[in-house]
Amino acid sequence: MVNTISRSDIVSSLYAIVAEQRSSLVDLIWEQHHFHEKRRWSAVEMIGAINLEAVSKFDKANLWNAGRAELTTKPGADRLARLADAECRRWQDGNPVLASIMQACSTWSRYWNEEESFHETTLNRLSTLLSLEPVSDETVIEFRKIFPDDDMLRTLVLLAISEITATVNYSWCASIAQDPGLKKLFKQIAADESQHLTYFISFAKALVDSEEYSPKGAFAVAHLFVREGGELYGSNRQHLEQRDSHVNWWDSIKYEMVLPDNIERKQNLIFSALRQITGIQVNSAAEVEQTWLDLVGC
Repeated sequence: MVNTISRSDIVSSLYAIVAEQRSSLVDLIWEQHHFHEKRRWSAVEMIGAINLEAVSKFDKANLWNAGRAELTTKPGADRLARLADAECRRWQDGNPVLASIMQACSTWSRYWNEEESFHETTLNRLSTLLSLEPVSDETVIEFRKIFPDDDMLRTLVLLAISEITATVNYSWCASIAQDPGLKKLFKQIAADESQHLTYFISFAKALVDSEEYSPKGAFAVAHLFVREGGELYGSNRQHLEQRDSHVNWWDSIKYEMVLPDNIERKQNLIFSALRQITGIQVNSAAEVEQTWLDLVGC
């Protein structure tokens, strides 16, 4: 008998599915591949459906910024594959269920990497066809720097918040795009980013459900973003940290007047993600901070 797993269960009950032996790694990997293959689209066809003459100056700015931002996703996925595999081996003896879930996470990173490559190459190719400012080799190399390692839960929550920001931004780009083909592209990318978000929430929730990770890590990262002047404000922040180690794409957006902050929308999605991951409901940046302080014992 073939073991079928509902996608809703994978998102909401991943740890329980594996703990109750309702699924093997092979089963989970098949579901990952099946959904990945089902949702693929052609970059060549998507570009061919866009009328370049109908692309507005605002759309051009959004395309150019998004293409540069997507350059940072490959190092994020490369790190996730390595970090999750290391986490898998760390828990093999102490918590084999968690080890299996971390291996599923490491494996899924290949699909995330490949799907994001469609975003990067499609957007940057459009920038080239529109004769926008070229992205230099030096920029590509700089944006490919691998992020430093961090706690696994913190890493997954940071990636979830990054996908929230991307989903909201791309949805807004789609809403103002004048050309139907470009509108379709932005909507497709937004849908992809939203799907990636569900995976990050699923894996992060499994860590908390395992009871090997305290929810405090999730709230620590969320506080970093939602606090006044935090990472959620991107390149509009008064103070941008100077890093030699890696590039955060949200710090590198230019032409800020084109893209609205949509802070409230992003914050509400972060609050929802925290509830799904930890079971703790918060409704404001102040509540995120207070919950984090309570969890660390302050």
